[in-house]
Amino acid sequence: MTLHEVKESLRLAFGTFRAHKLRSFLTILGVLVGVFTIIAVVSVITGLNNSIARDIESLGSNTLYVSKYKPGIVLGNRPASERNRKGITFEDAQAIQKACPAIVAVSPQNYYRKPGGNIIKYKDRDVSRPAFFGTLPDYEIVNNAIVDRGRFINDSDVKFRTMVTVIGSDVGKELFPSEDPINKVVQINDRKFTVIGVLEEKETIAGGGENRFALIPYGTFKKIHPEEKELWLALKATSPELLPPAIDQVTELMRRRRGLNYNEPNDFAVFTQENLLEIWDQITSAVWFVMIIISSIGLLVGGVGVMNIMLVSVTERTKEIGIRKAIGARRRNILWQFLIEAMALSGFGGVLGIVLGLAAGQLIGAVTPLPADISIPWIILAFCFSVGVALVFGIYPAARASRLDPIECLRYE
Repeated sequence: MTLHEVKESLRLAFGTFRAHKLRSFLTILGVLVGVFTIIAVVSVITGLNNSIARDIESLGSNTLYVSKYKPGIVLGNRPASERNRKGITFEDAQAIQKACPAIVAVSPQNYYRKPGGNIIKYKDRDVSRPAFFGTLPDYEIVNNAIVDRGRFINDSDVKFRTMVTVIGSDVGKELFPSEDPINKVVQINDRKFTVIGVLEEKETIAGGGENRFALIPYGTFKKIHPEEKELWLALKATSPELLPPAIDQVTELMRRRRGLNYNEPNDFAVFTQENLLEIWDQITSAVWFVMIIISSIGLLVGGVGVMNIMLVSVTERTKEIGIRKAIGARRRNILWQFLIEAMALSGFGGVLGIVLGLAAGQLIGAVTPLPADISIPWIILAFCFSVGVALVFGIYPAARASRLDPIECLRYE
């Protein structure tokens, strides 16, 4: 088919759109909804993926973690063999610090949650349900935490169990909107602590609580919450190149400390950022599945609509088809004319869906904590889907038009 014939087919197609505006819009509505759903959801998921990736990468590529279980989505109860595992302890952290040369910093994080949720108070203001945990000075190194005001906890704070705290930026903003928080005394649950530092604000993930916490020296935490034995370990390898040896050293040490035989599986978990990204992929895969179902239904409805309108168009333009055939148009010319018309109709719906989907994604990003980013490959793919639907569902009406007898067409009224 020549370029001139394509242009002529497009001109005829848009002429049909203008002549039947409402009918054409109702026809492309299914395609529009399907593409709109794809683009809007992809915008949000892409934004979340980029945000998660940036947040994890901000820790550095040489960070690893030790916990009782490997994080992930668990359906139902864990097996008894996992539930009965020993927890990770502070003694494990000390052993790793002494015996693993590839580890440069160890940050045990022991969390406490008061029944009903933690609360931090200052005068008549309070912050409800913040994270509250004890840790060591190495937390600053392992988590790339930067102190915005004041200082971080030090070894003396841990040793002498001082009643001091470092707070996240959100806690600082809520408790001290117009004054300097340093050296102010706050009440965390039922105890008073002096604020010695405020950490720099970190990018949040979907409005998460990355900046909503209060940390205290581990020695102080152990004094006021001796019942909390199990903790979470974050470790920093000397360099990204030494991450595999660091994992091997930590794994070997933990197995020896737990008395595991060579043929027994690990009863603990050592994992890295890649594992955290895998967990996020598991979460988003469910969203992708729902999106595919919804958009497929929309595209299917749109495809049926395109087929229906093209069959009507073939009937309405029977005489036109007869005239074209009488003056020399071949079957493939008629076939491509109606296929291009169907693809133009559906493609127009796809473009509208893309524009509205992008607008919806940006609106969600502006009025909610959910980030939204544009994905060029998905825009191209969504447009191809919309045109492909017309190609599939338009082939029957186009073939039917191309097979019409020109004599019968010219007699059609």
